[in-house]
Amino acid sequence: MAALCESFTLCGLGPGGGVGLDGGLLALEPGPDRDHVLLTDRGRTATLFKVSDQKPLGCWSAKHGQIITCPVVCNFETREYIAVHDDKVLRIWKNTDVNLDKVFKATLSADVYRIHSLPKGGPVVLFKGGGVRTLDVLLEAPQQEIENIISDEVIKWSEAFMERQQPVLIFATEKNGDSFVYVQKLKMNDLHKYKLERQELSKALSFTAYMKNQIITLLCLSSNDSVYKFLIPLQQNTEEEEQILPRSLLLNLSVSGSVLKGTSFVVLDKDHIAVLGSLATAGEESKECLTIWNTKFQTLQTSKELPLGTSGQIWCYEKKFFFTHGKVLTVVMYKCETSSLAAAVGKLKDSQAPDVSSFVDWNTLGDEELVISFQSQQSVALKPESRMTDASTTVFENELRQVMSKGQMPDFQATIGCVVTALINRCKANPKYYPRNFLLQIVQNQDLSYSLCPDLMVVALEKKDLHLLQICLQRFPDIPEEITYACLKAFLSISDAYLQRIDLNLESVICYLDVEFNGKEVKTEIVENGFSTELEQDIWETKITKKHHGTSDGESCPVGPQKAALLNAVLHSAYSETFLLPHLKNLPAQQAVLFLRYLYYLYVKCSEKINTTLPGTCPPTVNQIMDWLCLLLDAQFSVMVMLPEAKELLSKLHKFVRAQVRFYSELNKIEGSLRELQRLNHQKDPHTYSVEVLELI
Repeated sequence: MAALCESFTLCGLGPGGGVGLDGGLLALEPGPDRDHVLLTDRGRTATLFKVSDQKPLGCWSAKHGQIITCPVVCNFETREYIAVHDDKVLRIWKNTDVNLDKVFKATLSADVYRIHSLPKGGPVVLFKGGGVRTLDVLLEAPQQEIENIISDEVIKWSEAFMERQQPVLIFATEKNGDSFVYVQKLKMNDLHKYKLERQELSKALSFTAYMKNQIITLLCLSSNDSVYKFLIPLQQNTEEEEQILPRSLLLNLSVSGSVLKGTSFVVLDKDHIAVLGSLATAGEESKECLTIWNTKFQTLQTSKELPLGTSGQIWCYEKKFFFTHGKVLTVVMYKCETSSLAAAVGKLKDSQAPDVSSFVDWNTLGDEELVISFQSQQSVALKPESRMTDASTTVFENELRQVMSKGQMPDFQATIGCVVTALINRCKANPKYYPRNFLLQIVQNQDLSYSLCPDLMVVALEKKDLHLLQICLQRFPDIPEEITYACLKAFLSISDAYLQRIDLNLESVICYLDVEFNGKEVKTEIVENGFSTELEQDIWETKITKKHHGTSDGESCPVGPQKAALLNAVLHSAYSETFLLPHLKNLPAQQAVLFLRYLYYLYVKCSEKINTTLPGTCPPTVNQIMDWLCLLLDAQFSVMVMLPEAKELLSKLHKFVRAQVRFYSELNKIEGSLRELQRLNHQKDPHTYSVEVLELI
């Protein structure tokens, strides 16, 4: 029994990474951890993703003019990454490296086809001429001569396995319509060549293989809509130069008059394979879909229609399928159980296949399709007249509010994301339409994410809906760094006078800023542990003061409370330094200085508290403030040192940090004295009474 389970989008793809056999990714490989994958596009970029968080952990690009020609792989023994660009240039780097132009480089003597990385066998390099080397041997002499084994044959596919502590490489080639397979044991330098039995009027489209009991089972997807099996024993006693491998039919990809035109496939277990292709029925238009087949009983177990098209590629890791769907990379989970005839025909007692989540195209789903989708997924049906027309906008929104007030169904959040996307699409089509309050209600009451409604924040930026942007920054866990930067730039550019007319959530600032509400002032708290630049002269002369709208050293907040609340929302948003830093470099100088002043103000305010925590509801933490300070200075350092107003600010920041370092250094000395006192107290008789005077020098 096999079933497809929930699906989600891992990431968007670039202009050349979408639909079509010439599009898609160059490859997807496992990362250093079980939840990590490495994506290599058909250009010059490789990205490491954490699948469960749908977040990139690192991104590396070759220089302009260079093209990554071999998929990036991870060396599981050293946790380094290996890539080849321009066919012959080998690069090796660590996770902490940023610039690929500065990492290890080796120019090889022959073109590389593929690098395979084995968990316990290290990386194995396959050259386009059929030569094979382990990475260690290759690095000893990068310019060593590589033999040409396959002459005018072309490599179509390759894979590597571990068998009895030694790597085994298998690759398939093609010449004049004939297919050949080479199997090489690296440590024994043992190479065998086979010719695959050929079927007239058909050709091999895709290969995959697995190994068990020293027998390689090679599967071939053929253009005659069938999957064939070839058995290759690793123990060979014959000395024939070229053996012909007989084939056996494993699976015919047809069911109930429909034929699946497969493009790629993967093995799931001994009885199941997954095939990606187009399902064609007589008299109907073919539809691209993902299917799972039971090879033991020749049955189609489950399928999933993919209306946006694919690149024809599919990968499978950790019970998950990865494939392009439209302009995104989609992940679909699956499960396979022990094969039985009852399960194969869907008659297994007390078993039900889980609901399969249909993939939603957030960008193209029309308004009427939205309502139909909503009707099919919810127990409360929407009335036909409540379509999104100008005459019934209020009715439509009221219907949606009723649906959202009900108990949540399967895929409820995905459906709400679909609703928001349809509303945003209508906002784009009709600039006069913008249901601000309704969107605010949805975002505040539903656990949405940026990936469920990717255009929401873009439209909010265009409409200058600052309150909605503030809520999104506080609640969305997966906002791209580009959008975070756009929000920061917008917040810094808007005047405080304009912001005073905007209704915002000020809970994160009212406890440390003086904010007027209807003529009444809310005072800041009394400073508990004040710092000032006077600490530079005498660390013990700190004075506890109380200033309205300012810090203990006389610094007043450089922005109003509304802008401070918006900036706090930015500080709370998650980001990757690798992706945010390039955007921060484009921040205008005056805005960068203003942001730095506010961060400095927050840092000083944090230092006034004994526990370095600002009062209030969800204020920024000292770690967030310091991280953004460092990030901003890294991005804008050359600008900061040239501006007079920034120069003074940097000097004050330097003095303040140095004073704190000295203060905490003194505290460390006191800590040693306190430990000594505790030791002395443990040695005294608890029943005796004494008065002691200790002088700390």
